Amino acid sequence: MEYWLTSLITHSLIYSLCIVGIVSFLESLALIGLLLPGIVLMATLGTLIGNKKLFFYPSWVAGIIGCLLGDWLSYYIGLYFKNWLHNLSFLKKHYKILEKTKILLHKHSMLTILIGRFIGPTRPLIPMVSGMLKLPLKKFFFPSLIGCILWPPVYFFPGIIAGITINIPTDSSNNYFKWFLLVIAILFWIGIWLISKWWKIKKIKNRDHINIIQKNIGFIALIFLIFGLVGLILIQFHPTMLIFRKVLSSIL
Repeated sequence: MEYWLTSLITHSLIYSLCIVGIVSFLESLALIGLLLPGIVLMATLGTLIGNKKLFFYPSWVAGIIGCLLGDWLSYYIGLYFKNWLHNLSFLKKHYKILEKTKILLHKHSMLTILIGRFIGPTRPLIPMVSGMLKLPLKKFFFPSLIGCILWPPVYFFPGIIAGITINIPTDSSNNYFKWFLLVIAILFWIGIWLISKWWKIKKIKNRDHINIIQKNIGFIALIFLIFGLVGLILIQFHPTMLIFRKVLSSIL
């Protein structure tokens, strides 16, 4: 995937921005986005930004445009094809997610649209379900806009870090730095993943059947995040961090 993107991106700036816009559009498009590995595609583009094969700010703008187009098209698909969508076998397989999305949109529409932008399974569903529920445009527009502004850099960021790290000159100390950075990223990723599990368990009324690990999963998540934070603080004193900051500042 990265080789294919790189070969197109190196041809011209127009091609590269079109690719970013198309990926963002498809990731946000009703149903199609469920089939695409969002974090993988956006992180790959972020890696190319970290390699300086893509420019950050033009990519950000292209991502916003693609995201907004995907959101708005999904909204109108839900609005005008509501009956057809209800009979779609693909949506019946995701019935639980669909019903939960409807409940959340009824209770907290703006917050659901904004937060749902950053969650893979709900990102392409929420705009479509908003249309199906005939959610007023004034309630849909603002959180959709804010979400589309924030989403591209957040999903680019892991790839940007990876792209910079790969290009740091190799020696024994730098190799140590790269492994340290990888461990920190894994700690944060596990911590965030455990929080999502804790949130689901928290909603279970009868918790008698859950094991001791599940009961303490919130505490375990906190430990992983604390270790990740401590590692992030310690790595700031590593000599290679100066090179890393210099490259990052040149990109941003």
